[in-house]
Amino acid sequence: MKPITFAACAVITVAMFVSSCGPKNVAVGVSVGPPPDCPYGYYEQPPYTCAPDGYYGPEWFSGGVFIGAGPWYHGPANFYGHVDHHLDYRKGYHGPTPARGEKPAAHRAEFHGQAMHDPHGHEAPKNRR
Repeated sequence: MKPITFAACAVITVAMFVSSCGPKNVAVGVSVGPPPDCPYGYYEQPPYTCAPDGYYGPEWFSGGVFIGAGPWYHGPANFYGHVDHHLDYRKGYHGPTPARGEKPAAHRAEFHGQAMHDPHGHEAPKNRR
C-alpha cells in the first residue's frame, strides 16, 4: 500500500506543479499624461519649479509647445538642448519665475544659451557644445 500511496502523492504533486507552470495572462499598459503646466518648462532639478523665460533654447520646443525637461521626458537618444546658465537658480539666479498655468510672455527676450544639457540636467560632453 505504501508504494501506491507514494506514487499517488508523486502524481498529484507533479500535476499541481505542471498546472502552476501553465501559460499566464500578462497585461501591459502605457499612460501618457497631460503636458507640463509651465509656459517654459521646468528646471531639471527638484523641486522642478517653472523655469523663467529665456532659460531654454528653441530645440526644447516643438511648435511653440515645451517638450523636454523633467522626469517625464525620455526624448531621442543623445538629445542635448541649449540652456542659459544666467537664468539657472543653481547658478545664482533669484529673479521671477512663472507660476504654473501662466501664459508665455508675448515678447520673449532673445535667447543666449551658454551650455547644453540632456533632459536630466547633465552637461553635454565638450565635443557636443
